Amino acid sequence: MGSMLLSRYWTLAVATLFGCVLPQNALAHDPVSPYQNWAEVVRSKPYAESKGVYDNVMNVRRWILTRSGHCTERNRHLLFDMRGNFLQFIDDAADSLQTQLILNQTRHGMAQQGQVHAWVEGNSQTLGYPFAIRCHQPYVDLPLAISRYLGERPDGRLSGNWDGIKVGTPSNQASLHDTLRLVHARRVQQKRISLPDDLLSDLAGMLIIESGGVREAHSKANARGILQLTPQALKDCKVPKNKQLHRIAQVDCALWLFERNHRMLQPVFLTRFGHLPQEKQDHIYRLLLIQAYHGGPGRVRSLLTDDEFNKPAAYFAEHHQDFSAGDIAFGMVFHNLGRNRLGFASLYYTADIRIALQQLESKQSARLALGPQPKTLVPPGTNQLSGKL
Repeated sequence: MGSMLLSRYWTLAVATLFGCVLPQNALAHDPVSPYQNWAEVVRSKPYAESKGVYDNVMNVRRWILTRSGHCTERNRHLLFDMRGNFLQFIDDAADSLQTQLILNQTRHGMAQQGQVHAWVEGNSQTLGYPFAIRCHQPYVDLPLAISRYLGERPDGRLSGNWDGIKVGTPSNQASLHDTLRLVHARRVQQKRISLPDDLLSDLAGMLIIESGGVREAHSKANARGILQLTPQALKDCKVPKNKQLHRIAQVDCALWLFERNHRMLQPVFLTRFGHLPQEKQDHIYRLLLIQAYHGGPGRVRSLLTDDEFNKPAAYFAEHHQDFSAGDIAFGMVFHNLGRNRLGFASLYYTADIRIALQQLESKQSARLALGPQPKTLVPPGTNQLSGKL
């Protein structure tokens, strides 16, 4: 979490970027020289190119996570441009090396045909352009993860105690949904955190995306548990080594990290974007807090304050009427891709959280339509949070 979270997203994002095929006659035109690297392509375009990028990236990631659209067949790759616009899909080649070879031929051909303004040769270690991503994401199963989060599966229910907080009983176990609400309510009561209620739902999305709600989840980067916390993050939260997979402790720690990031970022965010309409401010801020949880608050703070990285933010703050909140939050990252360890994983992670929440809210709406739901475990007298969690 924060700078301490070494998420699997960066590795997966690079490892799965392969491509698609154009007809061979697309390569029959005069040669077009490639750019040296994909970051050069990003730098070549003005900030105005970010218009629409949020919705476009959300569409691509939604197809992947929900196995819909052009990803109904998993052995496909999607190709997209600077603004996240879907260009086309192809079926996978026999192996990754052949797919990568065809991808580079495809990129060249698309540039020659004028479908994109530039192309970059990619390989197993670096991205190419147009950008591409594989439909098959073997670690993602949103319906299963949401069922586990809502306590519909036995491995998604729990009971226990942590630092003065009791959740459920052996005979009446709680869901992760109820656990998140209860821990937040207790810490607010104790004045240990000040997170607004509307930020809490993002943590629900993180519980779904980070591990699918699997208690024993353990990444190659040594992040562990339902919120994929690193040993350093758990140490900062004063979680003993023998409690690192404790689900109540993980939720408590994540709330503390979110609170820390909130206190660090809110003042500088308001300095930059405080003149925007309140609803737009709130949307941008929530997306940036998700970024901070994934990549670290210092990295997000630099997008607002550092002379090298804050130029996109300054532009969007001045011209905010021309962009959606999502475009602004994504554009600040997009135009810094390749700098300060910012990569597509940052955009994918934020999009995935929002998609998970949309799927969760859709399922909860369907459940509510079927009749009354079980009573919440939040103690009397505490703030009842939105049922959208």
